[in-house]
Amino acid sequence: MTKIQTVTQAIVNQGVLPLYYNADESVTVDILRALYKAGIYAVEYTSRGEAAAINFRKMVEIRNTEMPEMLLGIGTIKNRKQAEEYFASGADFFISPGFVAEVAEFLIPKDRLYSPGCMTPTEIIEAENAGVTFIKLFPGNVLGAGFMGAVKEVFPNLKFMPTGGVDTTKESIESWFKAGVSAVGMGSKLVSKELMQARDYETIENETRKVLEIIQALK
Repeated sequence: MTKIQTVTQAIVNQGVLPLYYNADESVTVDILRALYKAGIYAVEYTSRGEAAAINFRKMVEIRNTEMPEMLLGIGTIKNRKQAEEYFASGADFFISPGFVAEVAEFLIPKDRLYSPGCMTPTEIIEAENAGVTFIKLFPGNVLGAGFMGAVKEVFPNLKFMPTGGVDTTKESIESWFKAGVSAVGMGSKLVSKELMQARDYETIENETRKVLEIIQALK
């Protein structure tokens, strides 16, 4: 199995991709541990602050010693330079808010999953033609599950994951899976600023476990 297939399978199996960023290294690592304890084996860390690169390297270090089966992805990749930096840091997969051709050209031959954000059929076609197999529907709250249902049959060989606006409720999750997605991305709805500020890792773990249970029941 290729690395791209391994990562794809891990995300699809758990059905949710938690994503977060925190400037504090210890908070970053403790959230990762909480997600892992809940049963998560693929996580997206978003490259949105100055501390992101340093924190990500620490995450890789902790993963290697404490949770070897965890796959670590990096989000908000907007150019090849960023992709090269995080590839060197050991990122297992890469996610963008939009499709970036130079990132696809760099990563796909290296057998790294690249999931770009798309919100039109034109963007999805462009990504598919570049070798992308896993599309992030972004922003999910703008597109809605109806969009997924409308385009799914046009792209039978692609897997889709909405990010933005997916709630932790059964109704929200079910509407997306019924429309044909393979997983849902969850950021602040799951790992909220309030929980991070309170360092309430137990609630993060429990909420994540609930989401995993909802998804498994739907499958």
